[in-house]
Amino acid sequence: MEEEFSQVTAAKATPNMEGEVDEEERDPEINPLNQSLLKRSRTLSSTPLAMVGAKVSYIESLDYEINENDLFKHDWRSRSKVQLLQYVFLKWTLAFLDGLLTGLIATLINLAIENIAGYKLLAVVHLIQKKRYLMGFIYFIGANLFLTMVAAFMCVWFAPTAAGPGIPEIKAYLNGVDTPNMFGATTLIVKIIGSIGAVSAGLDLGKEGPLVHIGACFASLLGQGGPSNYRLKWHWLCYFNNDRDRRDLITCGASAGVCAAFRAPVGGVLFALEEVATWWRSALLWRTFFCTAVVVVVLRAFIQMCNSGECGLFGTGGLIMFDVSNVIVRYHVMDIFPVVVIGIIGGFLGGLYNYVLYKVLRLYNLINQKGRMHKLLLSLSVALFTSVCQYGLPFLATCKPCDSSLSGTECPTNGRSGNFKQFNCPNGYYNDLATLLLTTNDDAVRNISSETPKEYQISSLLIFFALYCILGLFTFGIAVPSGLFLPIILMGSGYGRLLGIAMGSYTNIDHGLFAVLGAASLMAGSMRMTVSLCVIFLELTNNLLLLPITMIVLLISKTVGDSLNPSIYEIILHLKGLPFLDAHPEPWMCNLTVGELADAKPPIVSLCGVEKVSRIVDVLRNTTHNGFPVVDHGVVPPVGLPSGATELHGIILGAHLLQALKKKWFLREKRRTEE
Repeated sequence: MEEEFSQVTAAKATPNMEGEVDEEERDPEINPLNQSLLKRSRTLSSTPLAMVGAKVSYIESLDYEINENDLFKHDWRSRSKVQLLQYVFLKWTLAFLDGLLTGLIATLINLAIENIAGYKLLAVVHLIQKKRYLMGFIYFIGANLFLTMVAAFMCVWFAPTAAGPGIPEIKAYLNGVDTPNMFGATTLIVKIIGSIGAVSAGLDLGKEGPLVHIGACFASLLGQGGPSNYRLKWHWLCYFNNDRDRRDLITCGASAGVCAAFRAPVGGVLFALEEVATWWRSALLWRTFFCTAVVVVVLRAFIQMCNSGECGLFGTGGLIMFDVSNVIVRYHVMDIFPVVVIGIIGGFLGGLYNYVLYKVLRLYNLINQKGRMHKLLLSLSVALFTSVCQYGLPFLATCKPCDSSLSGTECPTNGRSGNFKQFNCPNGYYNDLATLLLTTNDDAVRNISSETPKEYQISSLLIFFALYCILGLFTFGIAVPSGLFLPIILMGSGYGRLLGIAMGSYTNIDHGLFAVLGAASLMAGSMRMTVSLCVIFLELTNNLLLLPITMIVLLISKTVGDSLNPSIYEIILHLKGLPFLDAHPEPWMCNLTVGELADAKPPIVSLCGVEKVSRIVDVLRNTTHNGFPVVDHGVVPPVGLPSGATELHGIILGAHLLQALKKKWFLREKRRTEE
């Protein structure tokens, strides 16, 4: 019997792609039989395949539903009030710790990016002022290639699942699809270092998506007591050794990541509710809101400390991306027409962006499958192209004289911040294209959304928009941590500012507000978010007067985009092969019957209340089912019912059976089910 058991456990404990046995199969922790805390098997027994980090992995569903059975009912009835209080207290404690750690790491990432990119750009500007253009070009490209190589090397060799934003995989996980190796300690470390390197290198990507993944990783590690090899063996954490509570924690982590990226606590909660999670309840809403509140408090504390100049080049960078609180927003009924035009264009461009990006990602999949060196070379090639464009294109722009009417504004500014970069221009003049390209991505967004009406030439805005359209398509998909929010915001801001110049004589809306509305429309047209995106933009802009026109833009853009293709996250899920179910079934599915589904699937395998170990071993070995009904036939029924009734005790998971076999919970002699 023990030989059969060892065979079935060896078959179930399938090695992963790296040749390592899954962490749950090696866990020596022993739980009492009367607790419903048995860990689910991490074995992947179903047939769908998924490209996770450019590796083929088997995918299985998560056990979010409570399996009603006699053991579960007995467990909850036997728990004391102290145990229930421990369970509730630990939920809130883990939510607090998740928000605290996410806020601290987000601050660290912002500090590192602003200082690394800032000192790099200061050195380049210093060389340009001395007319040493070739030396500045070599230094700029060398620094960017080195930073990109660090990020790509860590992703390729240590944690392939850290590449990309991570939001599609989180969305799949919160909807019941197990995504292997997505929330480990190695993935977390590579995500943090890779985000710093990739964003500091000036690539057209943001840190917002990686921050969402970082928050989810923290939540997962807290819930399981740390990494698999150095896990904290605290008996209170046994309450969270199930998929439902781990899902709730990761939902809080995803909200904390959005809050840390945009300083938008309410927007982070709504993002989790609208975009990534399909299961929600009021208790989870309160915990998620508490988690994002902790993030905001941590970020605000560090921002105030950095305002005193103790954070290097950071300053106030990254606090509010679009700060239009000082701008007087004026619009009338006739201004609805340009707002509608922005929404239509944003929806069309968002659908077009999704379509072209789908083609590019399919090409990148073919390249990435050829090996690690190909992925590394692809990342370096994109970094080289980006650096050449950012350094060389500003030479095409003509120098503009500084506007003397702008009181209190230094022009040109070659120091830490400012909207007027001198670049190759003489004193008293500035290069508007260098203002947008030779800066960090966050500063580029703030510069293009400034309220100065004649700061940028149309030719410079056209070059900026065309360049970031190209970079936005070819940068996403390389083997570095990358976010989609910032590239789409840059593209949308560019075409919004152009539209503001074209409609300047027909509307009262400021050019900077056109840039904000353009960014919102393109995000809604690509990502198909409405409520959460509206709140995020209100918290970003710090101006409540933008609410009506922002709502109109988002609704129109989403409607136009939905008529063209799915959202960008659904496209990525499809490319990765994750078996994600849409919110609404296909029309042909409405005519399916249970009989037709039963014919397509293997027959149900049931177990009796008392079974021989050999029978259980045989069932686990020869089926891929995850759950088995426990029924007894020929039970003596109550008076008045026909004889030979069938009694259903509930359902038991294959993972629980495997744990029972592994820990040898056997009876030497047969007993009645009631015992």
